[in-house]
Amino acid sequence: MTYHDTIVALATAQGISAIAVIRLSGDDAIAMVQRVFHGKDLTVQPSHTVHLGTIYDQDKTIDEVLVTIFKEPNSFTKQNAVEISCHGSPLIVKEIIKVLLKQGARLAEPGEFTKRAFLNGRFDLAQAEAVADLINSETDNARQAALNQMRGGFSKEINHLREELIHFASLIELELDFGEEDVEFAKRDDLKKLILEIQGYLRSLIDSFDAGNIIKNGVPTVIAGKPNAGKSTLLNVLLNEEKAIVSDIAGTTRDVIEDEVTMGGINFRFIDTAGLRETHDVVEAMGVERTRDRMKKASLIIYLVDLSNTTEETLRKELADVEVLNIPIIKVGNKMDRADKALMEKLAQEGFVFIAASEKQNIQHLKDTIVSTFHINTVKQGDVLVTNLRHFQNLTQTYDALQRVLEGLASHITGDFLAMDIRQALHYLGEITGTITTDDLLENIFSKFCIGK
Repeated sequence: MTYHDTIVALATAQGISAIAVIRLSGDDAIAMVQRVFHGKDLTVQPSHTVHLGTIYDQDKTIDEVLVTIFKEPNSFTKQNAVEISCHGSPLIVKEIIKVLLKQGARLAEPGEFTKRAFLNGRFDLAQAEAVADLINSETDNARQAALNQMRGGFSKEINHLREELIHFASLIELELDFGEEDVEFAKRDDLKKLILEIQGYLRSLIDSFDAGNIIKNGVPTVIAGKPNAGKSTLLNVLLNEEKAIVSDIAGTTRDVIEDEVTMGGINFRFIDTAGLRETHDVVEAMGVERTRDRMKKASLIIYLVDLSNTTEETLRKELADVEVLNIPIIKVGNKMDRADKALMEKLAQEGFVFIAASEKQNIQHLKDTIVSTFHINTVKQGDVLVTNLRHFQNLTQTYDALQRVLEGLASHITGDFLAMDIRQALHYLGEITGTITTDDLLENIFSKFCIGK
């Protein structure tokens, strides 16, 4: 596929709106729009200027528009680019795109504008991925983390590490050219010191992934417990809306019900589930099975216990079944206003949070406990956090390759084997920023973007 042809796509959301923006990029983008534009001659106008006119198809006027032109290389894609702001009728959008297709444009693929920007050197691959993260950010922390990465803070650190390694790799390669003369251009003690320094920084990046992943993707949080423990009531209170049906009849919730709320700068996806019990009802049994499946995939479980209708023995058995999952659990005693005081005193020593969901009692304490479970600090400008699973995997592979270099130095292996492991580390670092890429890698990354980006 050529990346000089002209592509077109709707850059704003689908549906009726006040305005819509249609985007073009390619060598012929400005000339192509000019052929269907009544107004100034766009081909002779300066870059970054906006022009009023009409788009027409032969003798038919489609819409009055504003056309913004960007001349290469001063555009997002570093190609000639045009943005057409029209009225937000889906019919108008369709007609404008159709007339541009007649002029020789083709529909853009997902993420193709950003892909062209990467291929033309506008930014590296890690920065390109940050564009998608910025668009999809749902909290201020996620926005700031994506913005820091898009501005190149993460890439700058990775490129610095690569440069340090490339220097030593080139010295070792030079030694191989003088193999018969037994010379040592790369001082082994200096190499070991560098590897340890790089590993220390890599470890800090790798360790930041837990927090970065929470900031980017949020926390899937399952509300689990026996039927009638108050799970649906708690969900409604946390969301501040009547999302789930509440009933005194056991087994009302038969499928998962979920929604999101932001607390402490973290996006929590709360999932109300069917009550955990043995049942002969086929539909309810399916719900219970889905509950168990969601619990296994959760990052946090809020296990709700009905304090007005349980014994300590039953409670211990319930918790034992959940704790084997090895997933963080917040143990919550509901209906505290009707609880046995002696039981509450025992459970308080085990970290239980007590609430009365239907009365909205002690809910803020529960929210504070949920947020404090993850200890996420506010992301500030310049902070470097790993939020991308691909980057995390590459950093881990780099660390392991450098560990093999250290083991080789300790064993006094020859330079050709040292060079092999250093080249492997350079390869993994290069994949992060796109210095080293494959078509499959690019296809996988940009296919997740929206069409107009």
